[in-house]
Amino acid sequence: MPLFYEKLKERAKELGMAREEFALYAAKRQGEFTVDDYRRLPDEVRAELIDGELIYMEAPDYMHQELIMELSVAFVNCIRANKGTCRVALSPLDVQLDCDDRTMVQPDLVVICDEKKIVRKGICGAPDLCVEVLSPSTRKKDCTLKVQKYMNAGVREYWIVDPDKKAVLTYRFEGEDSPCISMYTFQDKVPVGIFGGCPGIDFREISGRLLF
Repeated sequence: MPLFYEKLKERAKELGMAREEFALYAAKRQGEFTVDDYRRLPDEVRAELIDGELIYMEAPDYMHQELIMELSVAFVNCIRANKGTCRVALSPLDVQLDCDDRTMVQPDLVVICDEKKIVRKGICGAPDLCVEVLSPSTRKKDCTLKVQKYMNAGVREYWIVDPDKKAVLTYRFEGEDSPCISMYTFQDKVPVGIFGGCPGIDFREISGRLLF
């Protein structure tokens, strides 16, 4: 039984989810799920929908959340220092990446420069920048599947932050040399490609405040 079904079955018992309600998911194969199926999941069940496949998400640990919070502050300060208008948002936030009914993701952090994409339920369309902080349960998905999904959807820049290796891998999907891939460490100041004039995100300063 795929991991999603196993986890949903466990949570269904804990949450008192009706047998008929669980049966609606068990009757479908991976690849057949829609945004409507995703929205009917209990609030306590964390998942992403990618090309019709529901992918279960484990709860993040403290270090993951602290790192995301530090990054959000750094991005907001960078935007404000340059009098920018882009906005920063954190997961859990639904991003209907392709504006279709087969994909709904929850990047750890997004930067949105087109306010028309911001809707009451989340984001409809590709953010300008997505950040994913790796964890054991998301590493494969974030490093492979999401690279292609974000690029195809029109995300301009994608950062993969690896707290175990203290490394940052950035993808820029604009320009003739796209994708432009760069690797940094937690001792570097990482440039933000979508911002003009931003000195970058200082990972050395951020990591010095983290509880590893």
